[in-house]
Amino acid sequence: MKFIDRSTDPWLLLPDSEIAGPAPHRLLPLAQWEAVREHWPADVPVGVLLPNTADVQALAADLPRIALVALEFPKWVDGRAYSQAHVLRARLRYAGEVRATGDVVVDMMPLLERCGVDAVVLREGQRQSSAERALGFFPMGHYQGDVLQAQPRFAREVA
Repeated sequence: MKFIDRSTDPWLLLPDSEIAGPAPHRLLPLAQWEAVREHWPADVPVGVLLPNTADVQALAADLPRIALVALEFPKWVDGRAYSQAHVLRARLRYAGEVRATGDVVVDMMPLLERCGVDAVVLREGQRQSSAERALGFFPMGHYQGDVLQAQPRFAREVA
């Protein structure tokens, strides 16, 4: 899991008036991406900020062009973005960065990882050291399958 420092993050969320500016990595809200996708230069990295109310399938055809999908967690108790991450990885086979943003807290780390999120922007006040420790809570793995290991534990066990 990669932890994103807001102060050094190269992905910039820009207003409409600055989309064509000199930023090396552009993070566009879904509506903004939909407005410019037809004319977006192939050599310019792009990320899409996906609200948790959006259908991930809307990005399916564009995924080969998208380097980053940032999923929004508006509240830590709202888990719709977990499902979006799972669909991106398991069904759409997206290989780019899937990032959790918004109200991301330490307790979410194991499930985020199991759903295919590989980068997080922690909520203010959350410590990276605590999040790293949370990722090690289940050293023996999980009984159920997930995007990291599709087979359930019983199917992996050899008698």
